[in-house]
Amino acid sequence: MTKLTVLITGGASGIGLGIAEHLGRMGHRIIIADINPDTAKQAASTLLNNDIDAVSVVLDVSDAAQIAALPQQLNNEPIDVLVNNAGIQHVAKLEDFPADKWQLLINILLVGPALLTQALLPAMKQRNFGRIINVGSIHSLVASPFKSAYVAAKHGLLGFSKTLALETGEFDITINTLCPSYVKTPLVEQQIASQAKENNMSIDDVVNKIMLEPMPKKAFIEVSELAESAAFLLSPAAKNMTGQTLVLDGGWVAR
Repeated sequence: MTKLTVLITGGASGIGLGIAEHLGRMGHRIIIADINPDTAKQAASTLLNNDIDAVSVVLDVSDAAQIAALPQQLNNEPIDVLVNNAGIQHVAKLEDFPADKWQLLINILLVGPALLTQALLPAMKQRNFGRIINVGSIHSLVASPFKSAYVAAKHGLLGFSKTLALETGEFDITINTLCPSYVKTPLVEQQIASQAKENNMSIDDVVNKIMLEPMPKKAFIEVSELAESAAFLLSPAAKNMTGQTLVLDGGWVAR
């Protein structure tokens, strides 16, 4: 197996860290990019202690200047795989949604992945190899109330991925989007409380009636499922999969 260098945004916890651990155990080099320097350093240290080749870098994906400076910050180390995973959430009616928070979600979830891809794509083209994996959401495909910015950004991510797939067709570069329904991460745990408040429901009712009710399988998606799906996208079997949406939703959109 060829050892690849993988940059994962929001890689210090949750889905990002799960993907980092799995790909690292496969022998790939991991670069944890996170806005929090301490958690990024701790995550990389944990990986190193498990015999995974890992380093950390501080990156705010809502800051265009930081993104533009990233290749130089990495000493122009070739990045073979970009995993756009960083994310935040805010749950509120549109009329109660702070304008700056709406803009921040769009910057982190949509503009950030586009600018990171823009920064790393020239070197990928030069080497004629690259794999870009966007972590989307079930909300790339369907909507839920009180999540206007998140749903708009995640829908936009699919359009971006399809466009870039067309622009990179002549190269050995692919771009695909993983779209899970709810994954039990700290971000989702926070959402449960916010949803309970907005819907005037108990936490148990939010889990069962809002999060799991649309899913025939009635189960949260495991981080390991996303990690193994990411690994598949790096495999030779997926070399002609590009501009695609891989949906891990327990049957949600089959309705």
